[in-house]
Amino acid sequence: MFIHTVKVKRPKVWLTVILGIAAAVLAMLLFFGLKGRNNIRELDSETKRQHFLHEMGWEVPEKFDEVKTVLIPEEWSDVYKSYNDLQKQQGFDLNAYKGMQVQVYTYKVLNYPDHEKEDCILCHLMVSDGQLIGGDVSSTASDGFMQGLRFNS
Repeated sequence: MFIHTVKVKRPKVWLTVILGIAAAVLAMLLFFGLKGRNNIRELDSETKRQHFLHEMGWEVPEKFDEVKTVLIPEEWSDVYKSYNDLQKQQGFDLNAYKGMQVQVYTYKVLNYPDHEKEDCILCHLMVSDGQLIGGDVSSTASDGFMQGLRFNS
């Protein structure tokens, strides 16, 4: 039987440990950092908002119907909690925006199935500092509905 002993100097051991930790931290940052940034969309211009809506599958007029500044309340009712649940399903979360003012862009949706000739389907994009933070597509009809931003959601 042959036994070979290797003497490793301390600086090499520490360098290996530090490089291993750095690689693990970098891998975590890449995985979690990129995963967390999936839904960050710059929508600071009408062109970008139009492009985004077309990516989602919607046909809308060339310009928004309305833009208004709204305050996201600090304390949420059950309705607002339910609305945030819809946002979370899409990868957004409005909790970080409590107490802040955001812009809501409203567009008429022209191609919602079975409602193409009606003006009751609206898309709302919630934007803060030029970034999309949430949104929905909804019907203003008496038997209305609300869904996520994707055409097939």
